[in-house]
Amino acid sequence: MTLRAYKYALNPTPRQARYLDGHCGAARKAFNWGLGRVKAVMDQRAAEGSYGIPHQLQTPAISWSMYSLRKAWNHAKADVAPWWAEYSKEAYASGLTQLAAALKNWHDSRRGMRAGRAVGFPRFKSKRTAVRSCRFTTGAIGCDDRYAVLPRIGRIRLHETPAPELVDGSVRITAATIRFERGRWFVSFTVEQVISTRAVKHPDAVVGVDLGVKNLAMLAAPDIEPQAVQNPKHLDTSMRKLGRLSRRVSRRRGPDRRTGRVASNRWKRASSQRNRVHHRVWYQRADALHKLTTAIAAEYGIVVVEDLNVAGMLKNKRLARRLGDVGFGEIRRQLAYKTRWNGGRLVVADRWFPSSKTCSGCGAVKAKLLLSEREYKCEFCGLIMDRDENAARNLAALAVAVSGTETSNGRGADQKTRLTGQVAVKRLPGSP
Repeated sequence: MTLRAYKYALNPTPRQARYLDGHCGAARKAFNWGLGRVKAVMDQRAAEGSYGIPHQLQTPAISWSMYSLRKAWNHAKADVAPWWAEYSKEAYASGLTQLAAALKNWHDSRRGMRAGRAVGFPRFKSKRTAVRSCRFTTGAIGCDDRYAVLPRIGRIRLHETPAPELVDGSVRITAATIRFERGRWFVSFTVEQVISTRAVKHPDAVVGVDLGVKNLAMLAAPDIEPQAVQNPKHLDTSMRKLGRLSRRVSRRRGPDRRTGRVASNRWKRASSQRNRVHHRVWYQRADALHKLTTAIAAEYGIVVVEDLNVAGMLKNKRLARRLGDVGFGEIRRQLAYKTRWNGGRLVVADRWFPSSKTCSGCGAVKAKLLLSEREYKCEFCGLIMDRDENAARNLAALAVAVSGTETSNGRGADQKTRLTGQVAVKRLPGSP
């Protein structure tokens, strides 16, 4: 039994679209109200402490739990939001749940109880910039032939036919999340489902996947011919059209918050045309990445990838746009769960493993390798090979040389660079 999500685009009527937007606004209202209440108490206690008031005499602290926030909201909602009865109670619970999780993450991060990047204190959600979303966990949640059923909203037509298991009731729907993104509404059903493990075509086969910009991926294995997957470069292909539409938008009368100027209809139409190109690029990229990761997970039993510092790589202003167009993080995320579904294993090499600098023939490691050097030339054995192919072969050899080794630090990768054969690898949660 595992949790799985089914996401579908919605085709709501204008009235339903306003109702969906209203539920998301209700969730935002509850979030901002709870955050303002918590922040006011924290600021008051900090001010009292600066005046030397003892801790026992300061304003009592309030609980950040979902139960306490919801109880306080029920007492204050008549004054804070007189229109609260127009929307489902789950909308307000959704916003308060997000606030409780955000405060907990900030609290745990400050005390070193949460791994990863430091989490800041939650900020108020703006009507203009906040993501419109709302989650339903109780009430009438379901899916029939071509409609999604949501509490208080009713039946909304889906853009496509849903999966049979959602219609026949063979899976249990635990939650439904509505979200406005890329210019349209989506609904995501979270279900409890028994997923049978599928068989990999070659369970004992090992493949090293080296990601890049010129080639989206280079696949190499000990006993097969290396395969280069070309980078489709969807964004570069659309840059000319995007530039033309962006110039058209700049010549229209757009909104101005300083003067209160409202955007013209011509600006709205031009902006919509430009946004549709961005949305198309997103769909093309998602389709290409899903096809690539599905093929790799279904073919090989052991897949080896690198632990890339994508956030650091994006700081390079000359490569940031092309790196963002590739989607390194998304490829690794998809491989993580698709290999698990197919009964395979994903091995993540240490971030400091010199896959590009190491000779796949003799194991010698170069001290320096420029990014402009697209061919690897070994000074010891004379091997000359494509740079990406050499890196992919080293990644494949890593899984063969190392078996079942765990890393020592909490992030899952050792900072110390080790020699081939002694390199640390990490196993993702749920991998065999």
